[in-house]
Amino acid sequence: MSDIRQRIAASFSAQGLMATLGAQLGAVEDGEVRIELPFSKHLSQQQGFMHAGATTTILDNACGYAALTKAPAGCEVVTVEFKVNFMRPAIGERFVAIGRVQNSGRSLAVCSGEVLAFAGGASKVVALMQATIAHVAA
Repeated sequence: MSDIRQRIAASFSAQGLMATLGAQLGAVEDGEVRIELPFSKHLSQQQGFMHAGATTTILDNACGYAALTKAPAGCEVVTVEFKVNFMRPAIGERFVAIGRVQNSGRSLAVCSGEVLAFAGGASKVVALMQATIAHVAA
């Protein structure tokens, strides 16, 4: 396991919210991180879809951890801002948030991300995000 994957895995497991949601860390690559979340009725909204809060949470984390793969040594990351577009109802058996670094500078990274809903062997994009992530001293 690479050093950055170990660092992200340790950080991920320290987040109580990820455990509460039932999210799991997926692939960790240079500039890209995936977070997986199975559907749970405990995370649904009143119409039975995955709640936007759960969707946004895994996507924010995927973008943040993607930024961490590019952050300068000795830095952590925090989200400065993000914008989410919900493309369609989040209906699926499982969801995968994919965060990607578009640009990483000395103090900020700009990331984009998407959440895919998987159902019956097919997938659809249910949300898109653009996020600005700050590099902060560890």
